[in-house]
Amino acid sequence: MLFGELSPVPRKLRNIAGQAGLHLTLAIISMHKVNSIVMHAQKMAIFETAANLELWPKILPHYRYIRFLERGPNRNIVVMAAQRSGIPIKWTSEEIIDPERVEIHFHHLKAFTRGMHVVWTFDERADGVLVTIAHDLNFRVKILAPIAEKIIGDFFIGNVANKTLRCMKHYVEARANPVTA
Repeated sequence: MLFGELSPVPRKLRNIAGQAGLHLTLAIISMHKVNSIVMHAQKMAIFETAANLELWPKILPHYRYIRFLERGPNRNIVVMAAQRSGIPIKWTSEEIIDPERVEIHFHHLKAFTRGMHVVWTFDERADGVLVTIAHDLNFRVKILAPIAEKIIGDFFIGNVANKTLRCMKHYVEARANPVTA
């Protein structure tokens, strides 16, 4: 279903977008991306590693730096800087660590992803701990949502989140199963 009467998108722009293969639908006004991996380490060790943002640039090679603007035991405001295939990206986030629910929440406060809510969850299963990162964003400029979802969601978030999970898996599993000579 096109925006039609529900949108200020002019018919000519909708037609051009359609010819370019973009479909301006209501379903794409918000974005929900999920990345997950099974890790073989203790649930709390994984949670504590993920919550420890000071550690990230040391164990996640695609993270350039994390600067703390505010620091607390369960709440931090940070500037996070990473790269995707050599392209530098940076955003400001509020990190909320919830040890009771064993969850980590990030709220993006600045940059193109302002308003994004990110949740890390840790689910013990028979085959290990399923670590999931869910990103949710309601696009502020609705007409750009189809393009923004492809760029922000698919190109940046998908890549960076998967690298983060793979590198964190390698780190926590190496610490859980040290090799002795």
